Amino acid sequence: MTAQQLSPSPSLCRPTSGAHIEALQDSRLLRNTLGSFATGVTVVTALARNGAPLGVTVNSFASVSLDPPLVLWSQVKSAPSHGEFLEAGTVVINVLSAHQRQLSQHFSRPSPDKFANIEYTTAPCGTPILDGCAATFICRVVDHYYGGDHTIHLCKVDSFENHLREPLIFCRGAYLEPDLLPT
Repeated sequence: MTAQQLSPSPSLCRPTSGAHIEALQDSRLLRNTLGSFATGVTVVTALARNGAPLGVTVNSFASVSLDPPLVLWSQVKSAPSHGEFLEAGTVVINVLSAHQRQLSQHFSRPSPDKFANIEYTTAPCGTPILDGCAATFICRVVDHYYGGDHTIHLCKVDSFENHLREPLIFCRGAYLEPDLLPT
């Protein structure tokens, strides 16, 4: 079978009732429905133009390619740090461990100094690596793409480490408890 034969007719994919259209127009309902997809939680870090560390909580992180090793993450354009992340040449994607819920919440809120009282080391490029994470990826930013109200950042993985800790999972607006994760 060809791809053409596998693809349904566009008319078959259209909503059949006004209720579906209304649901798509209700962004809160759409957001809640998208929240049914469980994700890991990351904190993406970088350095600002002035050398100050940046950090933001992100759950829109995904593997793109193994050869070359590429990942993506996205950030809402209205985030206070959006412009600084657009200019960053390198980022560290810190995959939070199951016991780092407070870090997730901390980096999800605007703050004049997000790294006050936060334990971290630095990558050779100076970008913060948070202590206690499940995994870390040191990446070079290779491109940015338009994604509606978000910017999609495409990054090449230069190095990574799996710290063999249980990941923090977020689903339906809540964190899943570590004892609910499969072993």
